[in-house]
Amino acid sequence: MKAITYNAYGTPPALSLVDVPHPRVGPGEVLVRVKAAGVNPVDWKLAAGFLDSTLEVRFPVVPGWDVAGVVEAVGDDTFDYAVGDEVYGYVRKEWVELGTYAELVSAPVRTIAHKPRNLGFEEAAGLPLAGLSAYQSLTRVGATAGETVVIHSAAGGTGSFGVQIAVALGLRVIGTAGAHNHDYLRSLGAEPVLYGEGLAERVRELAPEGIDAGLDFYGDGIELLQSLVKKRDRVASLVDPDGAAKGAHRPWARPDSTDLAFLADLADAGKLTVNVAHALPLDEAARAWELSATGRIRGKIVLTV
Repeated sequence: MKAITYNAYGTPPALSLVDVPHPRVGPGEVLVRVKAAGVNPVDWKLAAGFLDSTLEVRFPVVPGWDVAGVVEAVGDDTFDYAVGDEVYGYVRKEWVELGTYAELVSAPVRTIAHKPRNLGFEEAAGLPLAGLSAYQSLTRVGATAGETVVIHSAAGGTGSFGVQIAVALGLRVIGTAGAHNHDYLRSLGAEPVLYGEGLAERVRELAPEGIDAGLDFYGDGIELLQSLVKKRDRVASLVDPDGAAKGAHRPWARPDSTDLAFLADLADAGKLTVNVAHALPLDEAARAWELSATGRIRGKIVLTV
């Protein structure tokens, strides 16, 4: 089968489209014929070696964790899915080696769920990691219906999912963003507030009764959010490496079939949409990473297979 691979860390890494052996399908796994693979910043950060102290990497690496496709085969004792089922998932395994930038990927059933019916393959491939990151961040800070949450960097890929999920859960959402993204945030159900000096005061004007929880999806918002929330332990940051030392939750998205099914239900109910900014063919993975690294893409980047 064809797959994108790299053989060593690098900036930028040397990506190649090559022939690799078909993945084996073990007990409790399915073989997925990949229709689309989501691109996330963690993909190129891994290839640059930034997470070498955190994750075990075995070269050559097929990158990618997000996938949407069709079940082509099932392993022993795999009764959850049948050949022909449309699935999507966050296929993060015990080590980094056999990812989703490929024609086929083996996926433990804990990492997948049935694809949302209302989303195409490209849209579905853009949802798993960012959607799980947003949803699991909300659960980590204990956000519940009727509360007010501030989402820092609310117009980004993860932030826009966080807004939609929080609104669907019955929360009031205040989202930080540049002025050019304010109408977009309003369309998702958030109350936008401008980045920059005076941000805390602007949030307090919107919510003089106080903020219940805060999510930092940019990397510089922990202290700001802690100054706003009623209880300092209700702040989470996905991207600040010193988040735990600062007293914030430091979520790392976990593959979870139940959470993926919940996100699929939201999508099928029309409460969660996926904006695909770029859909590129598999052999343009390097270009996809270049776009991702700019940090200026509103929406998801996916590779089509």
